[in-house]
Amino acid sequence: MRFGIFYEHQLPRPWHEGAEQRLFNEALEQVEVADRLGIDYAWEVEHHFLEEYSHSSAPEVFLAACAARTKNIRLGQGIRQVIPQYNHPARTAEVIATLDLVSNGRVDFGTGESSAVLELGGFGIPVEEKRKIYLESTEQIANMLAMDPYPGYKGKYFEMPCRNIVPKPVQRPHPPIWVACSQRETIRMAARLGIGALTFAFVDPLEAKAWVDEYYGIIKSDECVPIGHTVNANICMVSSFSCHPDREEAIRRGLKGFEFFGYALGSLYGFGAHKPGRTNLWEEFSKVYEKRMTEIPIEISEALSGGRGGIGTPDDLRNHLRKFEEAGVDQVTFIQQAGMNKHEHICEALELFAAQVMPEFKGRMPEREAKKQAELAPFIEAALARKVRMRELADNEIPVFPALGRRITEESKSEPSIYEKPAAG
Repeated sequence: MRFGIFYEHQLPRPWHEGAEQRLFNEALEQVEVADRLGIDYAWEVEHHFLEEYSHSSAPEVFLAACAARTKNIRLGQGIRQVIPQYNHPARTAEVIATLDLVSNGRVDFGTGESSAVLELGGFGIPVEEKRKIYLESTEQIANMLAMDPYPGYKGKYFEMPCRNIVPKPVQRPHPPIWVACSQRETIRMAARLGIGALTFAFVDPLEAKAWVDEYYGIIKSDECVPIGHTVNANICMVSSFSCHPDREEAIRRGLKGFEFFGYALGSLYGFGAHKPGRTNLWEEFSKVYEKRMTEIPIEISEALSGGRGGIGTPDDLRNHLRKFEEAGVDQVTFIQQAGMNKHEHICEALELFAAQVMPEFKGRMPEREAKKQAELAPFIEAALARKVRMRELADNEIPVFPALGRRITEESKSEPSIYEKPAAG
């Protein structure tokens, strides 16, 4: 099983001078540590206007900085908003390809559409049509990355003329495609599209097995018709994370931050109301959290169950992760930067995890991966055969676009001069 770290760039209030700069610099240091330790992925989300919960509005910039500081860790846009009002599809293709080049082929392309009103409304995206817009955009981005030239497209939500999108990525025909999934139906959609499922829902390992079985059942069925030019059959699940030799210290360091992550997510996407620049999520959360802890203290056994299972000693994490492995999960990515969690604690936890927990799972991965690929190969071949591909243009079909200066010159020549025009009347 592979492991990743995940960034929202959370910054609870109150905000002090230099806090955002320190947040980003510490995150870069954490990614360097993860790369050195052999952790497989660093995922970076794209969100807009979600104060405190996520200050990550330009993940491509952060990931480019990560690429310069690391050698092996894969860099995942987890996710990039692909709806045209957020990012024009051609710009997304250019960004993904450029990141792949500067990282020497280490990019994974996570896609998403968002369901936060603050984001969707900020860019004028109709909620009821966002899934259809997402599907149209994602398919065309994959075509732009893979085709030379891109023939052009006129759809319901997006159109552009024939152009050759450059640069092209190192990974051909394009980097692995994923989609963010917070509901089981989106897991099914990921399988039908032949793309990886980034499950940003805190699923108990026992429940995870049902999700995994359904995902791979669809990958192996006639329902799977790839939206891209390859099939990325992988399922990743998120987990809380805080690792320390002393269980109570692991809880003290990591539980409140993880609980804030869940509270802020619920407030911004579900039950809350937000006044830009004024709502204080950390203050709201702290009142609820302290009251709950006072009235109904969380026992250690409860703190280490369900979504909190990634918090504890190395043995606790080992037992937690074995359940995901047994369920068939391909990757677990950790929510380590959450709430007020401290940079030095995050780095210490990663060091301990890599020394005492990760080797066991890494040791089993090559055999497991080889078996998986052999089992899936005929199903992936059949899925790719079902794909209806955009037709490549023959050379004589590729349009010619005269430069602006030439066009102006030719247009001016086609008009008679003032001396050649007939006199009025």
